[in-house]
Amino acid sequence: MTAPEGSPSPALEVEHLSVAFGATRVLDDLSFRVAAGTSLAIIGPSGAGKTVLFRALIGVVPSTGTIRFAAGTRIGYVPQKLDLQRDLPLTGLDFLNARADVSGVPSTDVTRVLNLVALDSRFAAQPLGTLSGGQFQRLLVAFALMGHPTLLLFDEPTAGIDEPGKEGIYALFSRLQAEEGLTVLIISHELSLVYRYADTVLCLSRWRTFLGPPLDILTPEHLQEAYGAPVRYHHHESRDTD
Repeated sequence: MTAPEGSPSPALEVEHLSVAFGATRVLDDLSFRVAAGTSLAIIGPSGAGKTVLFRALIGVVPSTGTIRFAAGTRIGYVPQKLDLQRDLPLTGLDFLNARADVSGVPSTDVTRVLNLVALDSRFAAQPLGTLSGGQFQRLLVAFALMGHPTLLLFDEPTAGIDEPGKEGIYALFSRLQAEEGLTVLIISHELSLVYRYADTVLCLSRWRTFLGPPLDILTPEHLQEAYGAPVRYHHHESRDTD
């Protein structure tokens, strides 16, 4: 897969990727590329292989085909379900400092990532169980930003968050992408927010895969073919990312 002349260099190239569990093939001959500094939203019905794709990218499930990252890529990843008990006597700062210790990064990185996600240190000093859904999600984004990653993977980053909080998280991703030059991959069911904030959409389904700009992919025809039923969403005419 060769990038057209003059196009941004790829942060990630995937060629003929397949993943099977026994006789069940979850991903079949999937190919796509993500330009450096852009955002890719991955959508599709349950069982289409979205989370499996992420797990293949980070190498925790066996796959065939080619996964090629740009030289020097550092990955930050937040899974859909983080196995973390929020009732533990652990503060957000404890959580991030533990990450710094394990990763071997300086403790000053904690302050940097909290500033990046606009999470006040007063909230970060609270026990995890007292944080709102949006605050906790920002903490997880900060966790993923430790160590200066170049590529961020987020699986359902707004699950369990109210509508204003969801908008804030996607605006945060857009700001990080612009200010830090990050490449962002997001698995999402929030089609309205995907339309506003994603540069490219990869729609996975059991029948067909669609890849392209949100305006081209998030059409009633494509969504009905992918999901097997009519799917509606509301979008604004403007796709500004302020």
